Amino acid sequence: MAAKGFVILTFELRKEGERWTGECKELGTATFAHTLDQVHEELAELVELHLNSLEKVGERDRFFKAHRIKFYTDETPPRRVSRRIPVNEATFIHSHTVPIVFST
Repeated sequence: MAAKGFVILTFELRKEGERWTGECKELGTATFAHTLDQVHEELAELVELHLNSLEKVGERDRFFKAHRIKFYTDETPPRRVSRRIPVNEATFIHSHTVPIVFST
């Protein structure tokens, strides 16, 4: 049986010279692009690939536990999510929700 739900991951997007860099803090997945929209879109795609790869090799449960990534079901979404976020003019941080089908 599969449970539908999501995880909430932290995306850090930063302007560095002429390009933007993006990193998912929990996964360590990173990329760069010429615009903020491009880097956000590419990072979201890479995160999805990373999570799908973990699922394919049967490591997603272990990885989530080791990195304290919480899976929320559609029936029990979080009321509030809080994180410590550094303040910096050149950095944008946001919580990115990633839908997941989780094998139970």
